[in-house]
Amino acid sequence: MQDVALSWQQAAWLTAGLAAGAAALTLAPPGRWRSLAPFARETTMIAGLYSLWQLAGTLSVLGTDGAFARARWIERAERTLRLPSEASLQHATTAKSSALAQAANLYYATMHFGVLFVFLLWLFLRHRDRYRPVRRVLALTTLVCLLIQLIPVAPPRLLPEAGYVDTAKQYGQSVYNAFGADELSAMPSVHVAWAVLVGWVTVTVGRGAGRWLGPLHAVVTILVVVITANHFWADGIVAVAVLVACAGAERAGRVAVTAVQARLDARGQARRIEDERLSDEPEQAILR
Repeated sequence: MQDVALSWQQAAWLTAGLAAGAAALTLAPPGRWRSLAPFARETTMIAGLYSLWQLAGTLSVLGTDGAFARARWIERAERTLRLPSEASLQHATTAKSSALAQAANLYYATMHFGVLFVFLLWLFLRHRDRYRPVRRVLALTTLVCLLIQLIPVAPPRLLPEAGYVDTAKQYGQSVYNAFGADELSAMPSVHVAWAVLVGWVTVTVGRGAGRWLGPLHAVVTILVVVITANHFWADGIVAVAVLVACAGAERAGRVAVTAVQARLDARGQARRIEDERLSDEPEQAILR
């Protein structure tokens, strides 16, 4: 199977094209085409975020030195904490079924961004009031994860001596082989951060049985990144911690901005009342 992900260069060209389209729609005469401008601008921002994520995967501030040592330290720490063995889970699933292995590889390569795009589209069209806060949390979480990833950490699939198998390479589905992306940016897992955000928002905002598709995607993603040996449990744990911190920061910032705006509005109202009172005084003096 061929990988359908975009390289950062391809994503950058897509972003540029979408930006041009968004600009044209914004400048169009009022009507049906211009009404599509907000959607086009949001799509441009999402594509730009994806391009940035792909680009960051090729960068590192420390090179490859220490990446494997950090991965082995994580593996030992998880065993000390008695977390379930990723290698054992992989051997019990993808090692026994080539169909499951290939399905997991394809899910890992495509669904993280595909589901995110559908989720943001749904949120934009059906819950516009919740869209901007969620988008800010998404952007902030991705940025923090990318900054952490500048410190290289090898994924478990590059530790065959510990019993891990690179299932994507085994079946010719590796996104890294396709685009030469940095394979040493496993910590934290952006896949898990995005999936958990989708799961949390859909279950809290959505209605009906369909809202459980988000949490299901989050659970499947967490399992997939482990059984394909692309991430340790710790990569996902740190990603969720980053997500929670960024959500808290976004909420605190929003509350602070609302408080400042309310204070400015109150001052403006008081100033208008004072101006009206002063403007009435000459008239009152004449009447006296």
